[in-house]
Amino acid sequence: MHLSAVVQNLKPSATIAAAAKAKELKNKGVKVHEFTLGEPDFITPEHIREAAKQAMDEGHTHYTPSGGTAELKQAVCDAFKRDTGLSYQPSQVIVSNGAKHSIHNVLAALCGPGDEVIIPAPYWVSYSALVEITGATPVIVDTTEESGFCLSAEQFEAAITDKTRLLMLNNPCNPTGAAYTVEGLEALARVAVKRNIPVMSDEIYDKLIYEGSEFRSFATFGDDVAALTIIVNGVSKAYAMTGWRIGWTLAPADVSKAMDNLQSQETSNPSSISQKAAVAALTGPQECVADMLEHFAKRREYVLSRLAEIPNISLATPGGAFYAFFNVSDYFGKPLGSGKTVDNASDFCTALLEDAHVALVTGDAFGAPGYVRLSFATDLDTLKAGFDGLQKFLNP
Repeated sequence: MHLSAVVQNLKPSATIAAAAKAKELKNKGVKVHEFTLGEPDFITPEHIREAAKQAMDEGHTHYTPSGGTAELKQAVCDAFKRDTGLSYQPSQVIVSNGAKHSIHNVLAALCGPGDEVIIPAPYWVSYSALVEITGATPVIVDTTEESGFCLSAEQFEAAITDKTRLLMLNNPCNPTGAAYTVEGLEALARVAVKRNIPVMSDEIYDKLIYEGSEFRSFATFGDDVAALTIIVNGVSKAYAMTGWRIGWTLAPADVSKAMDNLQSQETSNPSSISQKAAVAALTGPQECVADMLEHFAKRREYVLSRLAEIPNISLATPGGAFYAFFNVSDYFGKPLGSGKTVDNASDFCTALLEDAHVALVTGDAFGAPGYVRLSFATDLDTLKAGFDGLQKFLNP
């Protein structure tokens, strides 16, 4: 059967592929120390789970409006105003089946063949693939470890052409953990307004910010900026709800209407039960978020301390999210583990998994050759065992 050119050229998500390799070993009885998925290891807080159970018992098991229930849309608006001071109307909110679906909606609504989308690298693995699905072209702009992996205003403006339709910005960033400074964000915002370029601001890690960093939503730099901004967010990371698949956008009304029309044809609506749970997450007690952040902060400090012990590894200190993104290129061409050598980050990760049973994700998938990503969204015992294995692998 003939497959479309888009699907034939589409590669599977590298993070999911890395997790699948680790699972293969686990199924063979091998103890694998896995740091591949960006998924909190905590169970969804009890009051959220109880809200879902109650929703089922009360019969909230049917179709909802395609763009989400009025109750959840209002909860999103209220939470955003609580956190940022900005007011949005429910008509500007589209609730989707996870933030990844929200990103697809944004791209499908704004981009098509012949268009260009600016993506700072390193970038989340699905960004470029989702752009390509629309027929548009990803324009990758490399950032540096020295800059904290943050796009500068000068780089942004230099990448703009008459075909540019969107900047995709992720703050804090997966895979680097980069948290943009307020000044850096505002400089990007001024370029967006000057050149009339919409910005998709992926803020899914907005609640996971560490001491020394500050989060500002991109839309907060003025009405002119908000008019060009599409916020993407959801409950997956802050509330340990990855499997519930609820994300959303906050956007100008005409863009939201277009995305609602699109989603009505694609998926009918997000899960009715998950929407009830998301309402409980946004409107209920927020101590659970602070508690999880406290654990992530401890894990981050441990990871940074262990990486500091390993010679010839460098990284930009993550200011948010739960990733360490570090350069291992100095170890290319040298005997590792059982004596094999590697020439790139992908082979490094394969050898590390096979020899030390430690699973990381190659930076090649994020547009950053020579780097690897470690997710510290797991317990300290697993982190300790994983770093012990990594150090032994690097110093056989």
